[in-house]
Amino acid sequence: MDKKSLAIEVLLPLYLKTLTYSVPCEMTNAVKTGVRVIITLGNKKMYSGIVIGISENVNTDFEIKDIIGIIDETPIITGLQLALWKWIAAYYICTLGEVMKAALPACLKLESQTKIALNHDIYTDLSDEVELNDTDKQIIDCLLDKQLSMDELSKTVGKKNILPNIKKLLDTGILVIEEKLVNNYKSKYQSFITLHPDIDSEQKLGAALASLKKARKQELLLLKYIELASPLDYACPLEISKSELLDKSGVSESVYRFCEKKEIFTSTKRIIDRLKNDAVAQKALPELSPAQNEAFEQVRTADKPVLLHGITSSGKTEVYIRLIDETLKANRQVLYLLPEIALTTQIIERLRIVFGAKVGIYHSNFSDAERTEVYNNLLKSDDSEGKRVEIILGVRSSLLLPFDNLGLIIVDEEHESSYKQYEPAPRYNARDAAVILGKLHGAKVVLGSATPSLESYYNALQGKYDLVKLTERYGKAILPEIRTIDMKRAYWKKTVVSNFSEPLLNAIRETLARKEQVILFQNRRGFSPFVQCDGCGQVAKCKYCDVSLTYHKYNNALTCHYCGYSISMPPVCPSCNSPNIKTKGFGTEKIEDELSLLIPEARIERLDLDATKSKYAYGKILHGFEAHTIDILVGTQMITKGLDFGNVSLVGIMNADNLLNFPDFRAYERSFQLMSQVAGRAGRKDKPGEVIIQTSMPENPVIRQVIKHDYAAFFAMQIDERRLFNYPPFRRLIVLSIKHPKQDVVREAGTFMKTLLINIFGKDVAGPEPPPVGRVQNKYILNFRIKLKKDANLNHYKSLISNVFSQLKSERKYAGLVIIADIDPA
Repeated sequence: MDKKSLAIEVLLPLYLKTLTYSVPCEMTNAVKTGVRVIITLGNKKMYSGIVIGISENVNTDFEIKDIIGIIDETPIITGLQLALWKWIAAYYICTLGEVMKAALPACLKLESQTKIALNHDIYTDLSDEVELNDTDKQIIDCLLDKQLSMDELSKTVGKKNILPNIKKLLDTGILVIEEKLVNNYKSKYQSFITLHPDIDSEQKLGAALASLKKARKQELLLLKYIELASPLDYACPLEISKSELLDKSGVSESVYRFCEKKEIFTSTKRIIDRLKNDAVAQKALPELSPAQNEAFEQVRTADKPVLLHGITSSGKTEVYIRLIDETLKANRQVLYLLPEIALTTQIIERLRIVFGAKVGIYHSNFSDAERTEVYNNLLKSDDSEGKRVEIILGVRSSLLLPFDNLGLIIVDEEHESSYKQYEPAPRYNARDAAVILGKLHGAKVVLGSATPSLESYYNALQGKYDLVKLTERYGKAILPEIRTIDMKRAYWKKTVVSNFSEPLLNAIRETLARKEQVILFQNRRGFSPFVQCDGCGQVAKCKYCDVSLTYHKYNNALTCHYCGYSISMPPVCPSCNSPNIKTKGFGTEKIEDELSLLIPEARIERLDLDATKSKYAYGKILHGFEAHTIDILVGTQMITKGLDFGNVSLVGIMNADNLLNFPDFRAYERSFQLMSQVAGRAGRKDKPGEVIIQTSMPENPVIRQVIKHDYAAFFAMQIDERRLFNYPPFRRLIVLSIKHPKQDVVREAGTFMKTLLINIFGKDVAGPEPPPVGRVQNKYILNFRIKLKKDANLNHYKSLISNVFSQLKSERKYAGLVIIADIDPA
């Protein structure tokens, strides 16, 4: 390149720093910050990257590669969005490219190894309607009978810059990327019916009707069309959705095909926008109780992030809806974050009934194309064609979307560890990042929970957040009565049937007799946590992880919940050939199985990861429970999170001990939160509720505090322990992990790393030590735990940690060592 030229800083979705490229003269007017450009990396690979910086008259003593082309006319990221990305990369010790990879849908991250295929159905439907140039036609010809990467396509077509053509064909749906094919995805399109062009007058329409006198169903179809399309405009007859017409006329597809052959109707297929929904606001804003109204006013006038501490069933959602309405009236956007995809099912219905089609959803259960449409919708200007979504309801990844005018961020169930990203990087906490995003936009941030995290509650008491409380249930509903069953005593008295104490089993039967519903909580999925041979004591373990295999009865398989490794249940012990292999412990599947034998008349469903793998499974189960076609819902922590069922009067916690005994400093906090949250599902609206906790530790202080609904006492006890042992919120916690397939390499690297870390942190570093599961996916793991003082210069220490990583990576003997930094682990 010339000594003086226009240079750009390009961000790629890779574990790399930004790269510098030159812009050819003919492209300088088109390049802008935030647009995607096509670049080559190395000699072969081609990627799309985002321009995040432009420099003029750059002097260099070495050659800088030219970009190949520019994909976008307008930026696909905003300045505020990039600012959040940069904060996440800096705070959580990862690259900006890793944040970009997490933030952008796959359709916006095209690269040379992405597999492309032809969507034959769409191509057949649209080939005459889409204007195709010679390069487009060449690409389609290459893909008629195979999938190709962009590298392969480029070579076959004989052109370097085919990415703009690929983008155009992807946008129309003629091409699909590999991810869509894996998920059996096809672009969404719909058939529309109209009168055949030859029927252009009332006389010809009458003749058509007369010709159908002996074909009653065909006549019915035409009459229904006339009714829906009335008054008829023969020059431009109304198009009606085929599915709507067939549904309203009550005839089959074959009836329509006969009409089409008789040239009465003609149809066209068009790709439709997935974001368009028929949701219409049907209800006025909910009436607030005096307590809710007071909370709303306090939140509305607060000038800091707000922690809304409302007990279960206090009506926090109604307060959120009022805040959303006020924000929309100010022409600003709303982000409503939830910890789990599953929770969007109930909340979206409550929002759409008030705000109609202003609400959009964004999460990973949607196809890549659906996520791309939401992303692109937020990039629309207010005066562009089509409506912009004003409210985004989603999980943690929604935080990274291209908002340009956020006025309100709601983080519901803010205590949930699901807001923390674990694998892969960036390992960010969406709750904490939401506070930063709020600052960037000048938006109000509301963190809501019935059981706030200790860190958030401490921040509120210290004045960092404003604390707003809702201390009474909506409609004066009474908090449920909670009692414990001492399982040690129950087993001694032989009053336990399967895994049910006699009082719990009797309470279930009495509840069902009253035509009321039951929720049973067990925080283990599967039938049994492990299986063991009675002959030799052998426990089936994962081939790749240091953990026992969980037995799943529905497919008779032993499965690892860490890596997915699975084998069929062996008929005999692999070690001693004994047929006496017994299941040990119990999970949700076993509870469901046992209940169906103990109470055969009950309609039982399970709500866990295994039962909700399909896109709509969760919603189907919830709707069934709401409609009372399900009597007993058995589930994991999925059922503890913000669900509202008016007919539930009994909640059973099957085993509190496995929550309390987990080896983690947050075990008591999580136990209190889970038990309090699931207890809150009982006794809503006008029905008093009962909660039964099965435990061998009925005098445990956490259980006593759950029984009394005493968050203040729980907080006081836990905050003293945290202060004593230097845990958050009094220290900042950083966990460093190293992983390698060879145990001796991990141990040696751990010893070397310990020396480096002690020189920096002294006694504030602990380790190396293996986690509870010391080998996952065939990699041995060692952890270091660093407790930094709150007033320490975090950026300085993170820089020193990065230097330690660089020293380890520079040693050839540690090649292949995976090094991870987790800031503020949840």
